[in-house]
Amino acid sequence: MIAFLIVATFSACKSSKIVDRPIEFDQDRIDLTLQYMNDRYGLKRNTPEIDPKMIVLHWTAIPNLEDSYRAFKNPELPQSRESISGASQLNVSSHFLVDQDGTIYRLMPETTMARHVIGLNHTAIGVENVGGTENTPLTEAQVESNIWLVNYLSDKYDIQYVIGHYEYTNFEDHELWLEKDSGYRTEKTDPGKDFMDKVRSATKNRNFKKVPSRI
Repeated sequence: MIAFLIVATFSACKSSKIVDRPIEFDQDRIDLTLQYMNDRYGLKRNTPEIDPKMIVLHWTAIPNLEDSYRAFKNPELPQSRESISGASQLNVSSHFLVDQDGTIYRLMPETTMARHVIGLNHTAIGVENVGGTENTPLTEAQVESNIWLVNYLSDKYDIQYVIGHYEYTNFEDHELWLEKDSGYRTEKTDPGKDFMDKVRSATKNRNFKKVPSRI
């Protein structure tokens, strides 16, 4: 039943600007997601659904689309991600993946939990952008696609915050924060302040809430 609901959600979310390219979301990934929600957040759920209140923008730090897609495709973490495997074997993922030319790929339903941001996965839609390295910086086409996605998603859901991944720890004392392990943190810089400034400037009419300040 859960797998059917996930497939059905894709058919109900068509947009001419979005290309659906699902990652593997089999029973193994469903079980790992439910376990993550329980172990990390204390949320006992029958389905891995979320109530989106936030959009988190990322970069993949991988220079091309296919390798970026493969990084998220499988249900379990690869051995190369040993540094975060202690928290869960659930693979990282994201709801959207934006290529360098601005093409938007939807990898999974918008209201199914993805593992992309510590403490906030239960309420956050993730948008990954291909690149972010010195040799493959993010592009203006990606900026425009992220702006479009923020508007598209905030029309559909009660989105209160749009943040860069580097800002996630500002929410540690916020009501949305649920991570139970105070030692489980990673340092992030994506997708860069300049990228976020451009997205925020273009979506200021949405009146999103400000990111909490760190004291």
